[in-house]
Amino acid sequence: MELMLGSSGRRLLTTVLQAQRWPFQPSRNMRLVQFQAPHLAGPHLGLESGNGGGVIDLNAFEPTLPKTMVEFLEQGEATLSVVRRALATQLPVLPRSEVTFLAPVTRPDKVVCVGMNYADHCREQNVPVPKEPIIFSKFASAIVGPYDNIILPPESQEVDWEVELAVVIGKRGKYIKATDAMAHVAGFTVAHDVSARDWQMGRNGKQWLLGKTFDTFCPLGPALVTKDSVADPHNLKICCRVNGEVMQSSNTNQMVFKTEELITWVSQFVTLYPGDIILTGTPPGVGVFRKPPVFLKKGDEVQCEIEELGVIINKVV
Repeated sequence: MELMLGSSGRRLLTTVLQAQRWPFQPSRNMRLVQFQAPHLAGPHLGLESGNGGGVIDLNAFEPTLPKTMVEFLEQGEATLSVVRRALATQLPVLPRSEVTFLAPVTRPDKVVCVGMNYADHCREQNVPVPKEPIIFSKFASAIVGPYDNIILPPESQEVDWEVELAVVIGKRGKYIKATDAMAHVAGFTVAHDVSARDWQMGRNGKQWLLGKTFDTFCPLGPALVTKDSVADPHNLKICCRVNGEVMQSSNTNQMVFKTEELITWVSQFVTLYPGDIILTGTPPGVGVFRKPPVFLKKGDEVQCEIEELGVIINKVV
């Protein structure tokens, strides 16, 4: 993503910093990232030094560490202890303008999504709150980085926004009890569940998958914030802005099924693996239910922000 370099990179950085002055406070704990830089070969694992800060290269600190998040999570506690050591050491920080942020997790085994999971979003549609979680999926090929472009597919005229809290699985499990569920969570990140409503709601037999999984329809980031760094994942302000205008503004306390219930439910059907991502649903304010409906167009800029986790900024091209 060349956006982060040169003058356009500086402009984007200014936007990031402006977006982060309001309305949320930064958290300074463990914020794991995947990044690239011109002087490094391939992707590296890093630590974001505070919400919106520069990046510490973890692979330079400990060369034996894996270079991808999925491998890092698969190694469990051993790799986390290395990161704790890095946090306690004064390490050089690469300026944000010199690095390209990738999605914190790339190529997970699966991306599990939850529909109609905010009470206020159900009211917006005039539908009852679900009795059981509504599960669908995106393909992992939809994932892009926190500042990458969203590409409008020529096949759709109704591309919509949805800010979501994403849960990242850290430990393999099947038939996971609710009381054990958080032990299987590595942390949380911000997701944008971009949705082609014409395909989701009208075509393809009204199966949701195709409308949800065009390339670039799953921006993620900027960091995987570990669960011990988040005070309460079910009490975080969550908002989406399109061209600076607030479209969605709610709180994760509106979630019908919380993280623990979702993990229990999903793990009945499928084994969850380290790096798997669960998108936990979106609050009200999406474009399709506005009167008249509003959809994304070329040149729009979408900011999805969650308190303590950060902001992702994606231009529509």
